[in-house]
Amino acid sequence: MTLPLEGITVVTLEHAIAAPLATRQLADLGARVIKIERPGVGDFARGYDERVRGLSSHFVWTNRGKQSLTLDVKRPEAASVLAELVARADVLVQNLAPGAAARLGLSYEALSGRHPRLIVCDISGYGSDGPYRDRKAYDLLIQSESGFLSVTGTPDTPAKAGCSIADIAAGMQAHANILAALIERDRTGRGRCIDVAMLDSMVEWMGFPMYYAFDGAEPPPRAGASHATIQPYGPFPAGDGKTVMLGVQNEREWVSFCRDVLGRPGLAQDERFTSNSKRVAHRDALHAAIADAFAGLTARDVIVRLDAAQIANASVNDMHDVWAHPQLAARDRWREVATPAGAVPALLPPGRDDAPMGAVPALGEHTDAILAELGYGGHDIAALRAQGAI
Repeated sequence: MTLPLEGITVVTLEHAIAAPLATRQLADLGARVIKIERPGVGDFARGYDERVRGLSSHFVWTNRGKQSLTLDVKRPEAASVLAELVARADVLVQNLAPGAAARLGLSYEALSGRHPRLIVCDISGYGSDGPYRDRKAYDLLIQSESGFLSVTGTPDTPAKAGCSIADIAAGMQAHANILAALIERDRTGRGRCIDVAMLDSMVEWMGFPMYYAFDGAEPPPRAGASHATIQPYGPFPAGDGKTVMLGVQNEREWVSFCRDVLGRPGLAQDERFTSNSKRVAHRDALHAAIADAFAGLTARDVIVRLDAAQIANASVNDMHDVWAHPQLAARDRWREVATPAGAVPALLPPGRDDAPMGAVPALGEHTDAILAELGYGGHDIAALRAQGAI
């Protein structure tokens, strides 16, 4: 089966999460992704942990389906290799330190004259200009700068997201913009420069709380796992010590919830709870009433009632539960990918069941093959290796 991006070559100078996630998604669509890594060290995310049979959890997640070429791009001996790779590329992606790609001659301005069809995607913390351009930007710092921490956590303590949400936001925006640029190139014959900032990407995701606080209005409060502006919506304890997650979205559901789940139809007419804004204002009293009704029920009992009343609910799963999730198994969403430590399970990309699910590469695994493809002979490759360029 032909994949959408077959025949597209992506060269990427990347590390950590944002750029690797973007390019892994391109690989999942059939692109050839050549990942340039520092000799002997590689992408520093390779060393984050050893949780996947000695391999890094972050690296295994974001790097399947790529080819790894070791190349010390700061050495003059590497310049011709890099130039050859760029000349054959459709897309160049980088998330090096601010200004590093330009110093290497890899800016869109430096390349577009010779390679007018080349798409260059730069991913950074704060973008290519502005007063914050040169600041270091890690995921947690962007969560903070974007206001995410101000609405996440408990009233007493802000909390970061449990995954690299700012990196993920930037990676998703980069992926979408690259796909759009490829379509545009088919019409115009020209590439384009894509400048993706983690801050821009994360603030885009903050649209609801920002508009909620529009024109000086009070921002949404930190509400833990509950919804800050819809009630009842969040975790509620059952009598067996387990927790049920539920969400009531409208007044029809609220009436049904009171009657069919709580067994207290009169609560729907309680003046404190007759609209969502009132329920939010009186959330403590509301939660106490729900906890009292659930006290004599097991979590399973509550879920049965919620399902019968067609009230949305969910289990509070941990990571082990997700690995064994019956819905993912029933929809056949798991495949195996090869790694240097053996095969491991991997989730198919959402929306597709034909992704190639290529192997996670060992550091420099494809160096000799790629150089040979570029016309380098065995003696040339040995010389580059002796010089420390590969």
